Amino acid sequence: MSASPSLLAQSVIVTKLRAAGCVFAEDEARLLLSTALTPSELAAMVDRRVAGLPLEHVLGWAEFCGLRVVLEPEVFVPRRRTEFLVAQAVGLAGPGAVVVDLCCGSGAVGVALAAALQEAQLYAADVDPAAVRCARRNVGAVGGQVYEGDLFAPLPAALRGRVDVLAANVPYVPTEEVELLPPEAREFEPRVALDGGADGLDVLRRVAGEAPRWLAPGGCLLVETSERQAPRAVEAFAGSGLVPRVAVCEELYATVVIGTRPAEFSRA
Repeated sequence: MSASPSLLAQSVIVTKLRAAGCVFAEDEARLLLSTALTPSELAAMVDRRVAGLPLEHVLGWAEFCGLRVVLEPEVFVPRRRTEFLVAQAVGLAGPGAVVVDLCCGSGAVGVALAAALQEAQLYAADVDPAAVRCARRNVGAVGGQVYEGDLFAPLPAALRGRVDVLAANVPYVPTEEVELLPPEAREFEPRVALDGGADGLDVLRRVAGEAPRWLAPGGCLLVETSERQAPRAVEAFAGSGLVPRVAVCEELYATVVIGTRPAEFSRA
């Protein structure tokens, strides 16, 4: 049962949120009112949001691909533009696909893929313990497995050469630009989920270099990047033996580089 709006009027909440710089104050107020169970909890949630915490961390969940994904403090908040990556992956996979969500954060991408693909076998991994803890709540709920470690290192060796969809939402913000991000991101999300190195592509290159050994013939690696980084990402994919292409969604300002493992690739 949600807190009564009469105890902390929606108009008061909207005023507080707007004064704190929340652009969508009315929408946020409705979400806070519908999530809080008591007036005191509602007041505390409003205070945390006014202090600058991301709305999703305050609520304890994020909406992604029409699903409600559990989100814990200090875990990367899934972005709406990443729904485009999910849509691209769904179009490439069939029933029973082996899916890996690398750099999984909360596990939102993997959970969305599992929801869209019948009988998908889902595996996820992240280097951040907080993300792994959160992902286990989400991925475990759909029968998937989550591993803690650096990129491919913690994944079961039996997955080599069997992955149909490898979704890697790698960090791709150049190091010098991290401080230019909105405070919600740079202050409350883990830097490891944001900082992609000097040109933003350090982690992407590592993933592309190892991916062909894990992908099944015809399997695909999908990585989100920026429009300006896409040409160099394509070079990295091609250099590792993948056949690359770029998909763009102007509505979501999303760019996804997709690399397909050719059947003749040698895993030696």
